[in-house]
Formats: sequence, structure tokens, C-alpha cells
Amino acid sequence: MRQLVIKEPVLMQIAIQQEIQRSEESRYDHKLHGVLLIANGYDSYRVGDVFGQSPTTIQRWVKKFNESGFAGLRDSERPGRPRSLTEKQWGQMEKDVRRPPSNFGFIQSFWDGKLLSEYLRKKYKVEIGVRQCQRMFKMMGFRLRKPRPVIANADPLLQKGFKKTPAGPQKPGE
Repeated sequence: MRQLVIKEPVLMQIAIQQEIQRSEESRYDHKLHGVLLIANGYDSYRVGDVFGQSPTTIQRWVKKFNESGFAGLRDSERPGRPRSLTEKQWGQMEKDVRRPPSNFGFIQSFWDGKLLSEYLRKKYKVEIGVRQCQRMFKMMGFRLRKPRPVIANADPLLQKGFKKTPAGPQKPGE
């Protein structure tokens, strides 16, 4: 039988490792396969080489499997970075962004990530990036609204000339 060949094996190994890391389920399956190889007599050095992991990592998988069974191979909850705002500050900020920015001395007429970042810096002395502020809006249940510019004193006849679709049939009396 002819040996199977994968084009660009080094690049594909990296891509496969990245794919495994993307999903909790695939990481679990990956660990299961590693433990299965150990159960079939392979040592942690050989399994580590094949899986692109250190032998210590393989030994840790086996130890967790021996202690807790299949559940030991599942990823546990990771706490993540703590919030920069206390619960009290978060609640107050949530109330504040439901009011117009002008109430807080800003000239902008609507809240956005950049303005919220500035507000938090001034009020709570906390540096939070614009993108994270946008995520905070989403966590509070806000949705993205883009303001539509209104040109003051615009000529309605000229506006009709720029419309993409012609106006429909007029009703009598209009």
C-alpha cells in the first residue's frame, strides 16, 4: 500500500492545532485521543511529539483522567479578567447611559463607545477601550443605532431629485 501524503505537512500541523484549540469539544476529543494512546502503551514523550504538546501536558491529562474520569478532561471555567467597575459603579453607569450625554456636560447627542470610554475615564478614573465600551452597550441590551444626518433648511424639490426610487402614485388630494 502506498504511503499517504499530506501537502505542506508542517503548515497543516499548525492549522490542525489551531482548529483543535478553537472549540471546547475538539480540545476534549484531542485529550481523549492522547489518553487513548497512553492506554495503548505509548509513552508521554511519543504522544507529546505526535500531538504537539509537552510530555508534561500529556501526563497532566492522564492524571486528571485517573482522578476524575472523562469529566477531568473537560475544560473548567476560567474566571477571566475582573471587571474594572464595581457592581455599584456598573449599575450607576447603566442608569447614566440611559439619559442623554448632555446631562453630563457632553455636547454629543448620543452615546457611543468613544464617549462612554471618556465618561468612564472622567467619572471613575478607569481606562476602558472603545471596543470594550461597545461590548458593554451590548451587555446592557442596547442595539447599534446610526444617526441619520439631517440637513437644515433642505429644499424638498432638490431632495426628490436625489431619491433612488421614484415616488409612487399620488393619492387624490395630495
